[in-house]
Amino acid sequence: MQWFTKFDIPKQESPFKIEDKFFSIGSCFAESMGQRMKDSKFDILINPFGTIFHPLAISQLLQASLEKTNVPEDLYLERDDMHFHYWAHSKIMGKSKVEVRGKLLGELALCREYLIKSNVLILTLGTAWVYELKSTSDLVANCHKKQGNLFQKRLTPLEEMKKSLVNTLQLLKKENPQIHVVLTVSPVRHIKDGISENQLSKSLLRVLCDELSREFENVGYFPAYEIMVDELRDYRFYKPDMIHPTQQAEEYIWGKWIQTHFSQETIQLLNEIKQLKLDLAHRPLSPASNSHQKFLNSLKQKLERMSPRIDFTKELEEVNSQLSEFKNPS
Repeated sequence: MQWFTKFDIPKQESPFKIEDKFFSIGSCFAESMGQRMKDSKFDILINPFGTIFHPLAISQLLQASLEKTNVPEDLYLERDDMHFHYWAHSKIMGKSKVEVRGKLLGELALCREYLIKSNVLILTLGTAWVYELKSTSDLVANCHKKQGNLFQKRLTPLEEMKKSLVNTLQLLKKENPQIHVVLTVSPVRHIKDGISENQLSKSLLRVLCDELSREFENVGYFPAYEIMVDELRDYRFYKPDMIHPTQQAEEYIWGKWIQTHFSQETIQLLNEIKQLKLDLAHRPLSPASNSHQKFLNSLKQKLERMSPRIDFTKELEEVNSQLSEFKNPS
């Protein structure tokens, strides 16, 4: 008996490689998937400005990075003796405006470096609902817990979001013609907007992704949202907040991601890396035993075989440090 609906996801025509460079930006789902790639030893930059949910907010940061422009000076703010900027998440904060500016400039430079050198850009869109300052109509990526009466909330029209992202993608293509862009819609539910309002928002984002993937040859779509709401159609796959996918759900979507975008050779390599990480996390019952010394020597050999292709420098140092204790017992 089949308990849920499965659907096929077309394989990536040119599979990504472990040696490729990646940049993931967008919602907290972009962070969770990006962290899995980082844990698997991919070279990836993940949300340098913190979690960013809205297409316009993502676009303005990417364009500022590519065009080497500064963020607006009048959008710095102070709260509880700390300073922030309305374009970024509260991850970017400091004890002074100067400190925040320095952090933002650093992240913009790093963002530009990855945009120009990366093989793949992953954009995860979270919501079409946007907040703007009433006083200036400036879009904010984060309200930083300021009073609600300072902001106006609105549903962004499809054409407005599309125009912004088209400009960004065209600019990116000039700087990095070879980059491949993967669009996703976050499966995280924004139920504070309302159930119907969340569905309306996700629908707009899905149409936006479809139109962009049809318009640009180097833009594709990965159905993370569809996997969550169709294949994993059950509240047991949500955390207690009923908003975020559980670790089990994220692992399932991660499995779909690697099956879609990587060759069998790379998937095998990822499995070997996963096993190595499990071995590195092993805590022996008897650390001074001969069996543990043999285990460490075997692990060292595996890491050395992998190292010409993947950086396991820190892990090798850790294993060598443990082996040295056998040579120099206290």
